[in-house]
Amino acid sequence: MSLYHEAAEVFAVASKDGGSIKSIVFSKKKWKSDGRTLFALTTETAKWSDVLSKVIENSGVLKVEKQLSPQLALLLVHDLLLAPRGLALTPKHGLAASITKHKARLSAELTKERLRRGFASIDALRSHVNGSAGDVRSGLYRHPRWIRINTLRTSLAAQLETTFASFKPTSAMTDIMTCSPADKLVHTDQHVPNLLAVPPGVDITSHQAYKDGKLIIQDKASCFPAYLLDPSSTVGDIIDACAAPGNKTTHLAALTSSGADQQTSPSRKRKIFACERDAERSKTLSKMVRLAGADSVVQVRTRQDFLKVSPQAAEFANVTAILLDPSCSGSGIVGRDEAVLNLHLPAVDTENGTKTTHRKRKHEMAEAETKQLATDDTSENVPLEGEAAGTKLQDRLAALSSFQLRLLEHAMTFHAVARIAYSTCSLHDEENEQVVAKALLSDVAVERGWKILRREQQVDGMQAWSKRGRVEAVAAVMNADTTEEIDADVVAEACIRCEKGGEDGTMGFFVAGFMRDVEARNGGVQPSKKGAAVSATLHNGTDLQNGDEEEWEGFSDQE
Repeated sequence: MSLYHEAAEVFAVASKDGGSIKSIVFSKKKWKSDGRTLFALTTETAKWSDVLSKVIENSGVLKVEKQLSPQLALLLVHDLLLAPRGLALTPKHGLAASITKHKARLSAELTKERLRRGFASIDALRSHVNGSAGDVRSGLYRHPRWIRINTLRTSLAAQLETTFASFKPTSAMTDIMTCSPADKLVHTDQHVPNLLAVPPGVDITSHQAYKDGKLIIQDKASCFPAYLLDPSSTVGDIIDACAAPGNKTTHLAALTSSGADQQTSPSRKRKIFACERDAERSKTLSKMVRLAGADSVVQVRTRQDFLKVSPQAAEFANVTAILLDPSCSGSGIVGRDEAVLNLHLPAVDTENGTKTTHRKRKHEMAEAETKQLATDDTSENVPLEGEAAGTKLQDRLAALSSFQLRLLEHAMTFHAVARIAYSTCSLHDEENEQVVAKALLSDVAVERGWKILRREQQVDGMQAWSKRGRVEAVAAVMNADTTEEIDADVVAEACIRCEKGGEDGTMGFFVAGFMRDVEARNGGVQPSKKGAAVSATLHNGTDLQNGDEEEWEGFSDQE
């Protein structure tokens, strides 16, 4: 049956390349099996893989049934012993016959494993496997569902009175993260306007307001860049440099269409240029913009590499702000590392005794490093290979941070731009504070008057956010570059960090703002020869620009 073979293929891809099971299942690939069924089977089996891999190893099934791969055995044993309806196969099917003949032995080994772990019943073991709130290391962290109210189509008050009328308000995020979906709680965020949180099991996608583009599923941390950019602080157009799938783009559109912003620039309708290099992702971006009702504000630049956008182009002469959320390691995304953290493959018995499979052995040796990585659309998405995992990670971070710095320096060359928001969904200093520090020390920043957007200059909600940058990370760059100096304490305090799997209910995230004073902005300072050379280099383009933005879950009912 294709279901088990395709599920085994999902596991094989997750083991080799990393990334979440969800992103693999709901990718462009056409499966013969129903996507939701395939996702449910793989995720549930992955949860149990630590237990079941021991059961399979101790039973000796793989030694007897040569046609079964470790992935297939894991899936079949899960359904045989744990699925309410058992195997999704007829009794005469070859796969069913190969595993059901060992049911007694497998059941006995499951009992032994349960007792070895100290659980009196299978229900107690099941509760343990399903995990508790906040256990991000097990991959079972109960991440809240964040919902941004799209003010282009509705208002917070209207949605609280309609879609969420039956929900009980709570001021405590811990309530949202620990309650049952049946409790129907809703939390209004205190940092980002028009943002709500509901328990993770609540299905918003079936509501008409979601289908009409009034509600947008977007992690709280992902709302920080557009909010920090504060479109009302400038009067010109905006570029979203790496825009797909469009959550941040439509958030920008909502902010620029607010009453306060229109009062700032009443005589001219502002434009948002949304750049996306990849053709397929450009289609998603366009659809998202239309659904959100932002197409009157946003101009989607299909297959547009931001590095190839000329700062001297007349159409961008009025651009005064740039949002830059480039490709990154994705180490802060909750759920991306679920396959790496949870998937344990059973060992294969050989004539010389039990021997761990090559893939599992490499996985275990590299687990500490690979849990930080995630699949994205970049050419730097290098699968990790065993002992080389640490080297691969450092090489990839070096390549990504170099690319991120190039993008940031390119953004700083636009003549009228006075504000830039830079963000990543990474936990690594190399992609965060160190990129910020290097950008501030660059020729183009020094000569064009770019400074860090200090904490006291940030919008109220971002000023109030307590988790800030790492002073040591900024200082490390200063120690390596003695030509210029910056205040490490000030820069770190200006940087905003979000903790992955913490009490705030956010993904791991980083954002920092840059600004130019009016005198430097209007002075027309030309870059030095070195700065010009950097700018020229930036126009060469790269395949690193397009990364995943997994927090977007629109246009599907796959929840």
